[in-house]
Amino acid sequence: MRTVTLKIDESVDEQFSLFLAHFSSSEIQILKKSEYMSDDKYLRSINGMVQSLHDAKREPLEKGVTLDRLEW
Repeated sequence: MRTVTLKIDESVDEQFSLFLAHFSSSEIQILKKSEYMSDDKYLRSINGMVQSLHDAKREPLEKGVTLDRLEW
C-alpha cells in the first residue's frame, strides 16, 4: 500500500468522506485525521526546537558542517 497525505478544504470534506466510503477498508484506510498545520507552526510545536535554533545561530561558523560533509 501507499500512504498519501492530503489537505482537504472544509467545503468538500463531507463529499470527500462519502467518496472514500465507497472503498472497502482493505482498499483505503484513514490512518489519521488532523487539522492542517503549517511547517513553521509544526516545528514550533516540537519541544525545544525554537531554543535549539536560537542556540545554533550563536555557534561560530567554524563549528558548522558544510553541505558536502552532510550524510543524507
